[in-house]
Amino acid sequence: MPSTPTPETLREALRDIADPASGQDIVAAGLVEGIEVRGGLVHASLLTDRQRAHLMEPVRKAAEAKLAAQPGVKNAAVVLTAHTAKPAAAPAPAPAHNHGHGHGHAHGAPAAKPHLLADVKAVVAVASGKGGVGKSTVAVNLAVALAQMGLKVGLLDADIYGPSLPRMLGLARKPEVRGDRMIPLPAWGLKAMSIGFLVEEETPMIWRGPMVMGALEQMMGQVEWGALDIMIVDMPPGTGDAQLTMAQRVTLAGAVIVSTPQDIALTDARRGVRMFERTRVPVLGLVENMSFFCCPNCNHRAEIFGHGGARAEAHRLGTDFLGEVPLLLNIRETGDAGTPVVAAAPDSEAARAFHGIAEKLWAKVSGAAAPKAPRIVVS
Repeated sequence: MPSTPTPETLREALRDIADPASGQDIVAAGLVEGIEVRGGLVHASLLTDRQRAHLMEPVRKAAEAKLAAQPGVKNAAVVLTAHTAKPAAAPAPAPAHNHGHGHGHAHGAPAAKPHLLADVKAVVAVASGKGGVGKSTVAVNLAVALAQMGLKVGLLDADIYGPSLPRMLGLARKPEVRGDRMIPLPAWGLKAMSIGFLVEEETPMIWRGPMVMGALEQMMGQVEWGALDIMIVDMPPGTGDAQLTMAQRVTLAGAVIVSTPQDIALTDARRGVRMFERTRVPVLGLVENMSFFCCPNCNHRAEIFGHGGARAEAHRLGTDFLGEVPLLLNIRETGDAGTPVVAAAPDSEAARAFHGIAEKLWAKVSGAAAPKAPRIVVS
């Protein structure tokens, strides 16, 4: 076998594993749905159905061990997927939503897996119902603000298709691998991990849902995060596979929903709120991004997208309003430069807004006042 693994050579290696139902190897039985290889990291998915999932778990483990032992493979993750085996009339999401949700109950599900990130005191998802509302900017600056408060912070980029953390944190190197564990990259006082650290910036991630779920599980379960006070997870927009994976595999302390003030964005934010409610993940509050614009020359204030919509929506939904972030040029400039504004300009209006939200968030998930520490200033 060559030193560089390929999907074809890895598929051949899996022929040593038998399907307990048919007696054939799992490749001949048609159970190997897909194999993806990225820089020594392997993600594979095996087809099954919900009734046989518990019987397939030993097969999954054997396949994962087999792939991990192949030359050139640094880490391997194998997931079970039933998405092509579900009958058309089945009430699709209900079983998955109710197992392994944010409160950590499996309710006897045969395919239940142990929860990941057990050493993290609070895992918080930063989400939005749609793209383009500045969710990643909010997530990154919240994480850095929490780190500046003296907390041990992790930042996970769960947006597999559009990872933005490498550019926003100013990181352009791959994580070190020690044994079978990846080491998160340090930046601005926190630990970060993104699929963007493992692939070229312009490489499209043309993956099916099971591949996305496998990659996300790998970044949670096979990364040496260590003990953390809080982890911020930058979720992809919408309500898809990544959101369900987080709700099923992690004990989430809650979710923060980011929206801009206008009605169309708030409509999508409502979907995000309802999705987390259905997976029994508490919504910690709403953040209004791009809340207003102040001209840097004359200080005239303009409410370009309206103003106060997220605050009113939070009141209507019965959740907290965590704060508003103005539309400011230095937020964009510092983000593009890889120096989040709370680090680059800690005394700016933008940094004060993010710190206010971070303090409210920490108070909600910890029940205590956040410790204070000197802020990091970049000159």
